[in-house]
Amino acid sequence: MASYQALPAPSPEQGLSRYLAEIRKFPMLEPEEEYMLARAWVEHGDTDAAHKLVTSHLRLAAKIAMGYRGYGLPTAEVISEANVGLMQAVRRFDPEKGFRLATYAMWWIRASIQEYILRSWSLVKMGTTAAQKKLFFNLRKAKNKIGAIEEGELRPENVARIADELNVTEEEVISMNRRLSGGDASLNAQIRGDGESTAEWQDWLEDEDADQAAAFAERDELEGRRELLLEAMRELNDRERHILTERRLKDEPVTLEDLSQVYGVSRERIRQIEVRAFEKLQKKMRELAAERGMVPTLG
Repeated sequence: MASYQALPAPSPEQGLSRYLAEIRKFPMLEPEEEYMLARAWVEHGDTDAAHKLVTSHLRLAAKIAMGYRGYGLPTAEVISEANVGLMQAVRRFDPEKGFRLATYAMWWIRASIQEYILRSWSLVKMGTTAAQKKLFFNLRKAKNKIGAIEEGELRPENVARIADELNVTEEEVISMNRRLSGGDASLNAQIRGDGESTAEWQDWLEDEDADQAAAFAERDELEGRRELLLEAMRELNDRERHILTERRLKDEPVTLEDLSQVYGVSRERIRQIEVRAFEKLQKKMRELAAERGMVPTLG
């Protein structure tokens, strides 16, 4: 799409404050206008329509990108990767599916950012386990959930809670926390405005329209994930479905010992069934997501 060459791009030279101010000038689209622009792109290859679809969602891409500010990578590059994901979403968006572009684009934006982070961080190579990748991308969320976001070295009880929630060892939690600590950029950090005045990151990010688009997209995405899960669960037999539900889908998982007594097999056998069922579920969800044009994000 040649018109993408005219997109504003964040850079250290330009200054992120100027970039954020620039993208706020692009108007948000009403549902009917978005639909007609998407139709024009899909049916006629109208690059001007595609350009409008992209620019109207640059604020959403920036907002999602700032959620990944704790990995010690240049913010401008993370936002650029978010924009790459956004452009991929516009290329593949089908307006006849019945949902908004923001809902669809959120999958692609997150996937693009996460792939960039994985490429950039030597501690998370493609050979690491799914559990370690989940830890990498969910440690901050887990810390915030238990009120430990300001801790340097995590207290033992918090290490244990996070390890249990994310299904990794306590040693992995401690190691990952040490590697990630110190690279966080605060939303209260001062940045220079267009004149002599200064502002905070959060002042530039506040945008009711972008917040509303993100909220609707989050809600639709959650509903979409639920539908995928329910449909994928049909791939499992009754025993697999029951064990997986008791072990992975409950706030307080049932122990392997309790389930081994229910089925009259060893705890190790229950663990094997759980792992196999989870792998089958993941495979089916990926297949269903691909069929529906979704991009499952890591973690």
